Amino acid sequence: MIVDCAIYREGRRTEGPRDFSDALDQARSIGDSFLWLGLYEPTEEEFDLVSSEFGLHRLAVEDALKAHQRPKLEVYDDSLFMVLKPVVYEPHGDTVTSGELMLFVGDCFVVSVRHGEGAPLKAVRRRLEAEPELLKHGPTTVLYAVSDAVVDHYTEVAAELQTDLEELEAQIFSPTGGGDTKNTASRIYTFKRQLLEFRRATGPLAQPVQRLASAGVPFVNAKSQPFFRDVDDHLMKTNEAVEGLDRLLSDILSAHLAQVSVRQNDDMRKISAWAAMAAVPTMVAGVYGMNFDHMPELHWWWGYPAVILLMVVLEISLYRLFKRRGWL
Repeated sequence: MIVDCAIYREGRRTEGPRDFSDALDQARSIGDSFLWLGLYEPTEEEFDLVSSEFGLHRLAVEDALKAHQRPKLEVYDDSLFMVLKPVVYEPHGDTVTSGELMLFVGDCFVVSVRHGEGAPLKAVRRRLEAEPELLKHGPTTVLYAVSDAVVDHYTEVAAELQTDLEELEAQIFSPTGGGDTKNTASRIYTFKRQLLEFRRATGPLAQPVQRLASAGVPFVNAKSQPFFRDVDDHLMKTNEAVEGLDRLLSDILSAHLAQVSVRQNDDMRKISAWAAMAAVPTMVAGVYGMNFDHMPELHWWWGYPAVILLMVVLEISLYRLFKRRGWL
């Protein structure tokens, strides 16, 4: 469906026809104007009208309808097509979800297609309308502002993930060792899946932004290169932060597995120590339980107390030995 349709002349929003076809004709005839048409999860029938009127390439139209695309930048004869993946962080569930945002940029129009809830277009439009000096540079301004808003939100999400990872790290390396082993491993794996979802949005976007920051991209104002270089710088920092989080998470998982192995070894030493302590009196009792007539001290009056005392002394000696070596 159509979310918003407006003509911008010299950076200011002007009243125009409600029909986007008439609005596009008016924007082309006036000069120094462009049309910004916003769509949210359009149907194939709705988008057929838009694509035929704006002359959008059929391959780009297919990508915009199907969604589930990687971030990319495609240049066609009549327009520029860019795909971004805004992300949403849910602090209560510690989950990262991504939407999709497609931008068609032409000589005097911008068509934005949004899938999911993660696209900040409404806030971007309000901000641009409050800065007519910036908006008067045309469709390139919209492309820059949307890319900048998406990348800036990446930085915020990366900071939230960093905080969550520090909390997880503190719990794992606490004196209790992270509590339930199965639950801890599950949390680490879930966190890694969320980080992978985030990387799918930030990683592939690096090349398109670098292209926009260079010269010679059609439908992009050459004077906008410094702005896109700024976006590229923020994106590089975010990608470096994500790479660092991924490495740290792998190290945490390895450390957790090492802790589990150490605890298992400690348990095995304790079990072995108690088994050894149980085996000594069993062996002595087994010797004196054999049915032989000629055995040492068999008919001695102090024989029974002496054997019991021997067992106690051996048990105490073994206990002190194992305790001193840290097995108990």
